[in-house]
Amino acid sequence: MKRTFLQINPTDNVLVALCDLKKGEEVVFKGKTIILQDDIAAKHKFTIDDLKQGEEVTMYGVLVGKAQMPIPAGGLIHTFNLKHASEPFQGKLKDYTWQAPDVSAWENRTFMGYHRADGQVGTQNYWLVIPLVFCENRNVNIMKQAFLKALGYAQPDLYLDQVGSLLDAYQSGADIDSLKTFTFQQKKTDYRQNRVFKNVDGIKFLTHESGCGENREDSENLCNLLAGYCVNPNVAGITVLSLGCQHSQVSILQEAIHKISPNFEKPLYILEQQQDLGSGESQMLAEAIRQTFVGMIQINEIERQPAPLSKLRVGVKCGGSDGFSGISANPAIGHTADLLVALGANVMIAEFPELCGVEQELQNRAVTAEVADNFGYLMKEYARRAEAVGAGFDMNPSPGNIKDGLITDAIKSAGAAKKAGSSPVVDALGYGQYSKKAGLNLVCTPGNDVLATSGMAGAGATIQLFTTGLGTPTGNPICPMVKLSTNTKLAQKLPEIIDIDCGPIIEGEKSVEEMGEMVLEYIIGLASGEYQTKAMELGQDDFMFWRRGVSL
Repeated sequence: MKRTFLQINPTDNVLVALCDLKKGEEVVFKGKTIILQDDIAAKHKFTIDDLKQGEEVTMYGVLVGKAQMPIPAGGLIHTFNLKHASEPFQGKLKDYTWQAPDVSAWENRTFMGYHRADGQVGTQNYWLVIPLVFCENRNVNIMKQAFLKALGYAQPDLYLDQVGSLLDAYQSGADIDSLKTFTFQQKKTDYRQNRVFKNVDGIKFLTHESGCGENREDSENLCNLLAGYCVNPNVAGITVLSLGCQHSQVSILQEAIHKISPNFEKPLYILEQQQDLGSGESQMLAEAIRQTFVGMIQINEIERQPAPLSKLRVGVKCGGSDGFSGISANPAIGHTADLLVALGANVMIAEFPELCGVEQELQNRAVTAEVADNFGYLMKEYARRAEAVGAGFDMNPSPGNIKDGLITDAIKSAGAAKKAGSSPVVDALGYGQYSKKAGLNLVCTPGNDVLATSGMAGAGATIQLFTTGLGTPTGNPICPMVKLSTNTKLAQKLPEIIDIDCGPIIEGEKSVEEMGEMVLEYIIGLASGEYQTKAMELGQDDFMFWRRGVSL
């Protein structure tokens, strides 16, 4: 018999509807009959017992809010009657013992990756072109246009073909009424068949709106983040375009790279537009194109070789979350994370506003008091900055989150934290810091999808697992993004962006552990270059820099 509701943790005083339930229906839970006082949409929650005003609501075994008015048993909890609340955190209070999962089936497995001189192993072999300041965005885009089609890396342009088909029909005499119902032929122009460099998975181009006019902290953070992209093992070589007068100076980038990787050996070509005013922009671009082309010839000599799974570096993220995120896709990749950690790999979880309410648990899981305290400091400093501009973590849930059952930030966070599995926390990193420790790492970023995924790529992630309940098309230029749906309806609705459907967990057809193992197998094939994710096929190369201060 199909389940219609779920208690996530034995201590919870609310239940989650797994399908739409009607007012007046009777629900039997642990021998108690609960009469629903409201319509309860799938993914939303209702109370087990009567709650008084001010009484605490618990989900996932933690405090997630307080009742703002009396709520009867079987009553819907929503923004009108529940307010965000979470427990305080005080540093590491007790020792943590972890029972690692059995990974004997994967201990001798390998993936086919790109070995770098510093010992890291990439899942991709990319050349990267980056601007140090937004003034160079146009020049980066000029290079992008020139390189992608010429070398066979351009995405098939279905929509250009569609406009061309309409133009042909119009010029052939078609009237407006026939054009309104015009049927497109699925014709694609695919430049990839002309790919020249068979061992180069792509040439990637970043643009951003920073580097000049902001405070020095932001300029240094930008250079730190870009340095992380340069050191990331998915990147084999880099071209940097600089104007010259900006705050984010070449010397700061070089110092940041050296700090992460003292023996950095990748080809790195830096061109500064103001350095030689006599040569002009066209001369600088010509030189950038020459050097980049020669660099791509060099990295084309690198071939995939076997690597142990301990060399994987996997980030976990959720976006467009719904009321099923914390009970299907998030715990599934949390199990994947535990498997990876047990195999000696590096795992990262970001989006600190979505760890609100589980701080104490994570601090207790820290391997040292110092790691716990550093995480606590990062959380409090982030919260302080948010409050200084009239915001707060309690404002984190989006309209889409709320509509689909994530009523408070603590509810959202408790489910989001399931992505981190249960392994010990080995490090807590500030924004722009590079992750160097095997195990579970906490990486400080906002909850914003692209800011978070950009931050984890800058911390060295070579694959990211991204769960979504509503549908989010986010990708990253250098880090393959695997999209996992929390429910089958979404996977069927948006098949062009979903790689793995975790809906069978909700339907009771698969366990969290079974799905987590399936995800690990998918990762191994992806890391070996056997296939691309949907975001890669779409050319979804999103990058954003987190500006934290005022512009000057």
